[in-house]
Amino acid sequence: MTRTTPPRPLDVEALFPELAAHRGTTTRLHPRPGSPDVASSSVGGPLLWPAHEPWPVCTEPHRRGRGRRIDDIHRERHVLSTATERDPHAPLTDDERRLLDELGKEHRVTGIADTDPIPMIGVAQLYRRDVPDLRDGPDGSDLLQVFWCPFDRHGRTGYGMSLDLRWHRSWEITEALTTPPVPQVVGYEGYVAEPCVLHPEQVTTYPFAGLLPEELCARIDAREEALEEAAEEADAQDDPEEEAAPEPPAYQYDLSIPPGWRAGGFASWHLTDPARMDCLTCSTPMHLLLTIDSSEWDGGSGSWTPVEDRGRPPYPAATPTKVVVGRAGELNVFACPADPGHPHRHSIQ
Repeated sequence: MTRTTPPRPLDVEALFPELAAHRGTTTRLHPRPGSPDVASSSVGGPLLWPAHEPWPVCTEPHRRGRGRRIDDIHRERHVLSTATERDPHAPLTDDERRLLDELGKEHRVTGIADTDPIPMIGVAQLYRRDVPDLRDGPDGSDLLQVFWCPFDRHGRTGYGMSLDLRWHRSWEITEALTTPPVPQVVGYEGYVAEPCVLHPEQVTTYPFAGLLPEELCARIDAREEALEEAAEEADAQDDPEEEAAPEPPAYQYDLSIPPGWRAGGFASWHLTDPARMDCLTCSTPMHLLLTIDSSEWDGGSGSWTPVEDRGRPPYPAATPTKVVVGRAGELNVFACPADPGHPHRHSIQ
């Protein structure tokens, strides 16, 4: 089934014609539960990986011998999903509770040192043919694959992620790995994605408000503040028993950058101030390559909820991949436009 983004609540370019010069596109990936194969773009599905090429591993020093089993995480989610479909308001059965208690246990891996290599988890793969806004890879590569370490224990804080992106020329992979290695345990269940097929859709997008010209950003802010004040005054005069009027569409949340997994477009900086993301190799300003989001839409206005998903509750319908980045945020991955083979950078928002 396709996924269709509803028209925006208003024509923002009619209000601010200058935005036309900043208009761009992004491809919403719309992952939904399914059974992808290695020839498909997917999240959490099998990867087309060369049989004779070493699988990505993490060797950064950190404890890696205690955590949950991947199969237990998948099974736990299945139990909860089945119970919700049966009756979202009914309590779990005694057998389900006992099973969930067992599946939720952590396990210890004996004899593993803090620097022993552990297989990274294959998170997603994107074929250039499927995703209009996916940037070209190095040397004509058409297949992007995303990996991360299953533990949040990296970087200067000791609580960061370790991300690894690989590009391939898919037509050169004549013998694919059939049984990829998997870590015995994972430190964070949010790094384990459920298998999802993609329904790519290209939509219009605009930059984060703080990156627009100062005068234009100020006019957008002034308009929204005036609308909010008018709405508050109207609510104060209305009958308190009547339902409050919906909030007016906001540039940042309804008109510019869509939520969810997507390729290309503009990064959101809603958690921090905008930061320069320059290539560490050549100092070229980097472009957004991919966004990995913890949710496909939110429980607010829900203006980005696809037409086909309208009427469904934000949870669990809006969390098909079960991936959780940071504190239910989003991961923005940046690539160098001068040379896509240069190391990527990322930001969590």
